[in-house]
Amino acid sequence: MTKLYNDPARFTEDMLTGFLDANARYVAGVPGGVVRAHRTRPGKVAVVIGGGSGHYPAFCGTVGPGFADGAVVGNIFTSPSAEEAASVARAAHGDAGVLLTTGNYAGDVMNFGLAVTQLRGEGIDAHYFAVTDDIASAPRGEEDKRRGIAGDFTVFKCASAAAEEGLDLAGVVRVAEASNAATRTLGVAFDGCTMPGADHPLFTVPEGQMGVGLGIHGEPGVADEPMPTAEALAHTLVDGVLADRPDAESTRLAVILNGLGRTKYEELFVVWGTVARLLRERGYEIIEPEVGELVTSLDMAGCSLTVMWLDEELERYWTAPADTPAYRKGAAADTGATGERRSAEELEAGASSPALDELSDEQGRRGARLVARALDAMAGMLADAEDELGRIDAVAGDGDHGRGMVKGSSAARVAAERAVAAGGGQGSVLAEAGKDWAAKAGGTSGVLWGALLAALGARVGDTGRPDDQTVAAGMRDGYDALVSLGGAAPGDKTMLDALLPFVDDFERRVADGASWQDAWRAAAEVAAEAAAATADMRPKVGRARPLAERSVGTPDAGATSLAMCLRTVADTFTSTPTTTKGE
Repeated sequence: MTKLYNDPARFTEDMLTGFLDANARYVAGVPGGVVRAHRTRPGKVAVVIGGGSGHYPAFCGTVGPGFADGAVVGNIFTSPSAEEAASVARAAHGDAGVLLTTGNYAGDVMNFGLAVTQLRGEGIDAHYFAVTDDIASAPRGEEDKRRGIAGDFTVFKCASAAAEEGLDLAGVVRVAEASNAATRTLGVAFDGCTMPGADHPLFTVPEGQMGVGLGIHGEPGVADEPMPTAEALAHTLVDGVLADRPDAESTRLAVILNGLGRTKYEELFVVWGTVARLLRERGYEIIEPEVGELVTSLDMAGCSLTVMWLDEELERYWTAPADTPAYRKGAAADTGATGERRSAEELEAGASSPALDELSDEQGRRGARLVARALDAMAGMLADAEDELGRIDAVAGDGDHGRGMVKGSSAARVAAERAVAAGGGQGSVLAEAGKDWAAKAGGTSGVLWGALLAALGARVGDTGRPDDQTVAAGMRDGYDALVSLGGAAPGDKTMLDALLPFVDDFERRVADGASWQDAWRAAAEVAAEAAAATADMRPKVGRARPLAERSVGTPDAGATSLAMCLRTVADTFTSTPTTTKGE
């Protein structure tokens, strides 16, 4: 049980306070996480890692020369927001682009992907990559659905070493992809972990059993088996990982035997003795193995085995020196030149976005006021519809969609008002509203709405009055962003089943000569009909998928709320002509 805390709700913040003080020669704090204490040298790609906290030394413990340039730190087992990810990346970035990388979890994928969109909109060359090493979470042939667990470490290490060596962003991404494709992990748990302030574990393992393939947050594994001896466990781990080996000819391996928090080093060394023997008996050479706690899960009892098949390039990056608070390899002097130490003013400025009034003109500010008015109307409408949206969602979900939409739209309304007061144009108002919607709503829908608003904002921009074709293209961009982030497709019973018919109809009407306002109103009715038609569908993704049959007969809550919002926007722009003086 996690016993030492003050306020459980501020556990992560309190942890960071102590971590930053103890490791001031390595790291400095910025909103959302930490960056290296010294500036990124010219020409070097910045590598920013991250995810929820509770996994120390991943992720903030590996920020330093030879490893990451920054780490985004979310609450325990919770994805950081897109704004937090963008903040850390902005501060870590030098002049050569930034790679953001996490394990393959829906919240991380969406939020870090949205952060990349924000950064690119600011002129920063950014790319996102998700690690997929956990062989228990999806079968061969579906590697892109696998979770990222302790294999995060090998991928982050190689990508970071490639950046340290001077590869450009495309090269660093290539190394991340190659190391991920060469990495496999299998984990086991003997007992669950407990959140600070909780009086019971997140999950339990039956007495005398071990859970094979459990994730680092306690996600389901593939089987419960009798608790083995250390030697038998080594056979289970080695056999499991080698059975899923990639198409690699190499017999040289990077290997990690990772403790999950409560299985101590002496126990790991007992297991390692057999692991090493088995690998060598099967013809493999082990290159600089790691045995210890690298990717933990609070106080979970258990361990995992990670293997990366090495080619000449990956071996060079795996063995390259590193000097960080929790991980050191080679001589510190070999990690390469570093820039000057960051000043407090630089850290604050580096994590901040440009002043909004510097990006806009008078027409853009007029458009911003109209956008803020539409968001205000949406927030009011959703507040009235909260109970009904919750009822729809509760049929096959957890019933929180109405509350999430209210929280997200309310935050977006406040952010829009703030951006208007700061002199922002319509693009910035949409982007700021999207950031706060994603950050405050929680859940998948919040991130998706944030991405939709950000994509539309990027297209319409902050200067001039967007023409009809630009608004239509912005909605298409929003749809494309949702497909890219969420991994869903039309027919999966999601908000896409209302958004795609809207976008298709909207584009067609604009192409036929209609004003975007008239086209929007007509397309909003198409979206409403499409949302109602989702009642006949079975969900294929998300939390509703296990209760697919129960969902039949009830429309999708996300599609329903989207259609309601589109209608509200149509009403707002019909009742408020865009040619009104001063607007």
